Amino acid sequence: MSGGKPVLIDERGLRVDGRKPDELRPIKIEVGVLANANGSAYIEQGKNKLLVAVYGPRELHPKHLALPDRALLRCRYHMAPFSVEERKSPAPSRREIELSKVIREALEPAILLDRFPRTAIDVFVEVLEADGGTRCAAVTAASVALADAGIPMRDLVVACAAGKVDGQLVVDLCDAEDKYGEVDMPVAYMPSKGVVTLLQMDGILTREEFEKAFKMAILACEKIYEFQKEALRRKFGAVQEEVSGDK
Repeated sequence: MSGGKPVLIDERGLRVDGRKPDELRPIKIEVGVLANANGSAYIEQGKNKLLVAVYGPRELHPKHLALPDRALLRCRYHMAPFSVEERKSPAPSRREIELSKVIREALEPAILLDRFPRTAIDVFVEVLEADGGTRCAAVTAASVALADAGIPMRDLVVACAAGKVDGQLVVDLCDAEDKYGEVDMPVAYMPSKGVVTLLQMDGILTREEFEKAFKMAILACEKIYEFQKEALRRKFGAVQEEVSGDK
């Protein structure tokens, strides 16, 4: 460490957790993990652990919030008090309120909300363990949970960040890279539609760096998209086999 900042990329070009610049953290997605929700998903991405529950479409209370032409999508992102090293207050922070809005806006373009006027679709994201990139993991898992709930969608939404660490462009930043790196750029994407639903950037890149980092994020999203589809296939393929076996 120099001046309190850890070395994030070593002389071999490997990152603080041993990954190459374009390498994702290990990913595991499970679908239908909660019996009492309409749809649910669990994701592990590196040391991140998140649980998502979806309820709806259902009757909206209070009724004056109902939209005459579409469903109201509501999202609550919450970090458990034990999810970070220093215990977090269970009360919603400004950051959690902001990320709830960011996640909702990333998911909205994918959902056919006009099919369910005057109803609500509620998405609850609980971060059980946080290690950088939780908003992206939340979008990825929430999209799978919405599909599990049978809510019609244009495509799954998948999210991953690119960034700049020790002067080098990388993808899927962990907590240390997020804290001590120069740039963090989360991207959410609908791969089959080629539509970006979220693009944020904290830090400064040149135009060339931005274009390269953006391409790296899109490629990472396409890899995670395969994990999403495989997780859904595992659940619904098994259900299909059970139904076939009952005939």
